[in-house]
Amino acid sequence: MIALIIILSRHIEDPVPPDPTRPFDTGGAVLSAVGLILLVTGILAADDNVWLMLALIVLGALVLLWFFMSVRAKERAGKEPLLPTSLFRSRTSNLGLVTQNIQWLVLMGTSFVVAAYLQVVRGYDAIQTGVIFTAATLGLLVSSLAAARLAQRHAQRTLIMTGFVLTTAGIAVLLAMVGGSPSPWAFAPGLLLIGLGLGVMLTPSVNIVQSIFPEEQQGEISGLSRSVSNLGSSLGTAIAGTILVAGLTTHAYAAAMITLAVFGLAGLAAAAFLPRGTGPSTVP
Repeated sequence: MIALIIILSRHIEDPVPPDPTRPFDTGGAVLSAVGLILLVTGILAADDNVWLMLALIVLGALVLLWFFMSVRAKERAGKEPLLPTSLFRSRTSNLGLVTQNIQWLVLMGTSFVVAAYLQVVRGYDAIQTGVIFTAATLGLLVSSLAAARLAQRHAQRTLIMTGFVLTTAGIAVLLAMVGGSPSPWAFAPGLLLIGLGLGVMLTPSVNIVQSIFPEEQQGEISGLSRSVSNLGSSLGTAIAGTILVAGLTTHAYAAAMITLAVFGLAGLAAAAFLPRGTGPSTVP
């Protein structure tokens, strides 16, 4: 399969060829990477030392502030920074990026918590865990296949909000059914709802963000969009893992899932502020 993908990708033409004369902002890349690494590491350090956690998070925030100050300085000097501030001037795009980040946070956090619960508490091996996760995969597949048809009938804002509602409901169903039943089938309804919800809203969030910007900025906003999603994945795993390891409560797995549900509700709130239309002409 990988070989087939490589062979077929050779025939894909890049609509915007790279410009070798454009300089790469190495300093900006280093500062942004270091700042984000410090933030995620700080979250992971919460179960070991609270003061270390605070120090790493504050240091990460200061490095990111340094990064944005360097971006502004380069723009004033007429240079091209790693991340132009013009990418953050659209309220709609910013909200779309927030929903993207939370979607991947919930997706990876839920996957981590459920997999850990199945293997540590229930004693299932990796193959059995993968089979149980088939319900979530099925939900993602079904909603992804229907994404084009849904986009023709419903506004992207509606799809994103529906996705967050389904995902949060799936977490609630998972918590309600798994605790009272030893059967692995108890995981299926909740995981199916989570998969359906995530599949419904992943693509519309990307479309909302990228449809706002012109062709010449598609490479930059695409990179920012992907980075925000990857950050959400890292934060989801870090937050969920920290709650499990910290042992702040005897119901650590439930606490982790409830935390993820709260993030889902925050994503729903952010999606509610998106414009009702779907096209770039609706951007305020």
